Amino acid sequence: MDNEQLERQLIEGNAPQVLGQLFLNYQERLSKIVHFRMDGRLRSRIDVADVLQEAFLEATQRVQDYRDCSNEISFFLWLRFIVLQKLTQLHRHHLGVQARDANRDVPIFARATTQATSVVLAAQLLGKITSPSGAAIREENKRNLEAALGQMESIDREVLALRHFEHLSNSETARLLELSESAACNRYFRAVRRLKTIMEQIHGPSGIFSRTND
Repeated sequence: MDNEQLERQLIEGNAPQVLGQLFLNYQERLSKIVHFRMDGRLRSRIDVADVLQEAFLEATQRVQDYRDCSNEISFFLWLRFIVLQKLTQLHRHHLGVQARDANRDVPIFARATTQATSVVLAAQLLGKITSPSGAAIREENKRNLEAALGQMESIDREVLALRHFEHLSNSETARLLELSESAACNRYFRAVRRLKTIMEQIHGPSGIFSRTND
């Protein structure tokens, strides 16, 4: 039974077993999202699996919420919301106001926020590149990349995060950010072109952004 069939069953009222199967089906994708969004200061205290377990328990209590909004948002985006809401609670519990100051709050269904900070994106981007560069050169590259990312609009950084690191589709990205699909697509490719130029100045030609989602 595919996810679409399972989601129909969930809407019709067959909750516990179906929800568990759907969560399992999306677990790998959700794990990558949590790993990307989690504040580095939290990694030594909380495992990604713990976040997902707490989110699953929360989802079991809120299935009716999904049924009420299933015509407006996909099940995966609803589940992603639950997971990131739980992650936000953990950030606030363990890091206090520092989590808010660092712009680590997650977006609610369709509101763009300054989630994808230049620091987070720079760390992720440099982490995808293998280079013999020494520590000093790498740190300089990181600062240059952070500065360049910091000049981008926050919504463009978020589009990059959603498309490139969370691997959301263009339609999912548009839904979350309250953009038309054409506007979301245009923002993504514009941001990619700008960032690709920056990365090539730092590391030379790279295929990091050759992959896109439909």
